[in-house]
Amino acid sequence: MSERLAAAFRQFATRECPDDPLYVALCLLAAEQPALAAGLSAAPPEQRRPNLWLAAVQDRLLELGGSHPLAAYYPSLGGGRAPDPALAATVADFVATEGEALDDMMRTRSTQTNEIGRCAVLYPMLLELARRFPGRPLALLDVGTSAGLNLGVDTYRYDHGGAMAGAPAAPGVPVIACAPVGQLPLPLGGTFTLAHRLGIDPSPVDIHDERAVRWLRACLWPHDRARARRFDDAVALARTHRWPVRREADCTAALEPWVDSLPDGVLPVVFNSWVLAYFGAEALRRHVDTLTDLVARRGVAWLSAEAPGVGISAPGRPPLMPGSSAWTLVSRHADGVRTECVAWSHPHGRHLEWRAPR
Repeated sequence: MSERLAAAFRQFATRECPDDPLYVALCLLAAEQPALAAGLSAAPPEQRRPNLWLAAVQDRLLELGGSHPLAAYYPSLGGGRAPDPALAATVADFVATEGEALDDMMRTRSTQTNEIGRCAVLYPMLLELARRFPGRPLALLDVGTSAGLNLGVDTYRYDHGGAMAGAPAAPGVPVIACAPVGQLPLPLGGTFTLAHRLGIDPSPVDIHDERAVRWLRACLWPHDRARARRFDDAVALARTHRWPVRREADCTAALEPWVDSLPDGVLPVVFNSWVLAYFGAEALRRHVDTLTDLVARRGVAWLSAEAPGVGISAPGRPPLMPGSSAWTLVSRHADGVRTECVAWSHPHGRHLEWRAPR
């Protein structure tokens, strides 16, 4: 493992998963003992990230049904053992035993972005777009959609510090809690209509494939059982509603044909969330240029939820909460194209700082 990758594991522990004690411990072990995650060097460059190794380990444990002693540390497998001095030897034994399977997963799998907690931010974003463009139903295109769970944004229920929004409470409807941060109120009033919705991805996940769904489950942090429960509820809803998800080898090339397919009067909304970091440099430039052109020429609204500096960003003061990611809206108005940071949020939607004045 290169020093760069070791540094990535240390950074992942402190910035990406500080709330999960097991993942913090595993990342620090991988940073200090390169052999544990050596197979990650064979992953495609854009996937050569700590969360791919973490997901591969958890997926293999799930497949084995918790038979290895390492499972005792995973709440996702019914374990309750806290990280302790024995963890290092237990992980080393697991990697030595299951190394071939882990390496194969890291060569062939990719981490996925099915985190419906982000819909707690997407929902008020769509309300805001409906307010800004009154009388126009929305057409939502989710780029890098994975299994398309975020396409169900209007079927989930949201708790923003006691202010409830979204779908009515009912059995099987996930309730996503999101703590409001800052002074500006969220635009939770009003409604929007999703007249069309589509998810595109170079490697979409078949929501009816149990093995593929297990991989998505393995991409979740093992200690966050509430997140796992709402994931399972979202999978059940997706299987019922059958939101359309399409394989597109070149998602950027698919953008304008999708706009062409829409009826007159709808507002095309292109959405990406924690996806653009996986684009190569040239592919990212092309994607940004294409979408910027579609905003100016075709009136597309582009909503980009990414880490600061990834893809496109708008000037403004930093977030109140460390580790937040930017929600940037690029849209066309009578006075021209605006690029604005509308909100900051936790990467999984746990908190939301609204920035757009009413």
